[in-house]
Amino acid sequence: MLEIKKINAGYGFLQILWDVSLKVEKGEFVALLGPNGAGKTTTLKTIAGLVQPSSGDILLEGESIKDLPAHLICKDKISYISEKLNLFTAMTVEENLILGAYTIKDKEQKAKSLEFVYELFPRLEERKRQLAGTLSGGERKMLAIGRG
Repeated sequence: MLEIKKINAGYGFLQILWDVSLKVEKGEFVALLGPNGAGKTTTLKTIAGLVQPSSGDILLEGESIKDLPAHLICKDKISYISEKLNLFTAMTVEENLILGAYTIKDKEQKAKSLEFVYELFPRLEERKRQLAGTLSGGERKMLAIGRG
């Protein structure tokens, strides 16, 4: 489903990733573990298109996505959710979720996406009119994942 082949990436002159390879099959859960500075975040940002690899390839369902911009990779079922969550705290839960579906033009697909998030996180549906800034820490994480 997702395969990373010998990715090299970094920030300007500072190379962080050196020939990183990883394969995730459908239905698998994978965790990246390591100390601070090991390249976990850079790996995820590179997969999501936020950092451009200098070499290597990223395949999603057999198709290369390494040269696609982040907004198109997001359409292809990959999103990056930072530790900071980056929620719009003065907006409601539902407004945040709708913004997460911004790239989806089909109204029916947007509605299905929202329904899926509410099935996954019923608590968010209970709180859909509540401001995101008033949610508990766990609810905020649910919202960030749902928006992604």
